[in-house]
Amino acid sequence: MPRFYCPVDLATGLELELPAGAARHVQVLRLQPGDAITLFQGGLAGTGEFEARVTHMGRSSVRVQVGTHNAIEREALREVHLLAGITANERMDWLVEKATELGAASITPLLAERSVLKLKGERADKKRAHWQAIAIAACEQCGRNRVPVVAEAVDLAGWLEADAQAPPMERLLLSLRAGSAPVGRFAGSLSPAVFLSGPEGGLSTAEEEAARANGFSPVTLGRRVLRAETAALAALAQLAQDD
Repeated sequence: MPRFYCPVDLATGLELELPAGAARHVQVLRLQPGDAITLFQGGLAGTGEFEARVTHMGRSSVRVQVGTHNAIEREALREVHLLAGITANERMDWLVEKATELGAASITPLLAERSVLKLKGERADKKRAHWQAIAIAACEQCGRNRVPVVAEAVDLAGWLEADAQAPPMERLLLSLRAGSAPVGRFAGSLSPAVFLSGPEGGLSTAEEEAARANGFSPVTLGRRVLRAETAALAALAQLAQDD
């Protein structure tokens, strides 16, 4: 059954006009009055998902009747926040999509020293909106009812300063340094964690030292050197457990 992100107050029996994004998606799929769909609020306005049925298809509007609420969540057992160095072009799109599918609780694009893509101002705002839309689409596809927030791009110093006020959680840093512990050693825990990985070329020495000074433990994925986006996702797949 087609699933649509609908960040408005939903309730059984309510008839409403879908937000523009969901309405366009319904029209692209050529759904008709009477067709069944699923709506979810993304975890911001509520949890679970609602059965619904299309009641009216207009030129630019779609109305639906909201049915039964199902308290279904498909979140990973462990809350893992991804702090990922911004990679070039489509690779970052792919990282956001797959990190959402794998259960990342949030995604913060990191303006690392070696990031090829440099963002600021209006361009940064547009990129953030673009990545958030990718996360929403990934949730519609994979069945998640909680959309991970794609945060504003920030450099490591800025993130560390802001995180000083946040609740403590386990901090892991992807590193190529000798002596780093296998990431799998940390996979059995259910405590919240933040995982930091760099862009192409990795984090700079100064960035890695700053992270370690602020409580990040260096971990490794093994002897092979993976692409930046692959490495972040390989670690996330081990840390964000599903059962």
